[in-house]
Amino acid sequence: MNELMGELSVAFGETFTMVSISTLGALLLGLPLGIAIYVTDRHLFWQNRVVYMLSTVLVNIIRSVPFVILLVLLLPLTQWLLGSTIGPVAAAVPMSVAAIAFYARLVDSALREVDPGIVEAAEAFGASPMRIIATVLLPEALAGLLRGLTITLVSLIGYSEMAGIVGGGVGDLAIRFGYYRYETEVMVITVIALVVLVQLVQTAGDWVSRWANKREKR
Repeated sequence: MNELMGELSVAFGETFTMVSISTLGALLLGLPLGIAIYVTDRHLFWQNRVVYMLSTVLVNIIRSVPFVILLVLLLPLTQWLLGSTIGPVAAAVPMSVAAIAFYARLVDSALREVDPGIVEAAEAFGASPMRIIATVLLPEALAGLLRGLTITLVSLIGYSEMAGIVGGGVGDLAIRFGYYRYETEVMVITVIALVVLVQLVQTAGDWVSRWANKREKR
């Protein structure tokens, strides 16, 4: 039992590493990409059909590839960036790519829920595009952006279990102990732990998005 608890602690540390890095990637690159998709669409201040089509097609291609296949396809990129394809940091590379595309689409959807009249009013007052994005679009879409981030986090936890084939984590632990060693109790414990983790993330995300929604209505 002590061995299992030690292995479980290490596995959750590896899962946390993978999810943290890919979440950071989603925020740093997925958020700007989602904004770019939105503001380069028609009838907006930075309309650019070429940029819009390229970014949309790229996001759709990445999202249409199953994660396990994406993981294998990006092994050369991971090797080039890190010099290794094994470990939680290496697994975070394909997870980050998937997270960036996934969150970018959710950001675009959240921004489209903002009342266009508010944007038009800001333009009429002479606000610059960057000021409109920073003081109108992002604050108005905050609740939706937080909901999207919660969905992304939950998805990344699932991705991290599939990435266990190269990165370790809870998924790798379940396979090594629960499948190869036929220790069913280990499989049950890991599943329960993942369910609890997802519930905590979802509950916290829902609370934060409700707080943001109430703040918007004040």
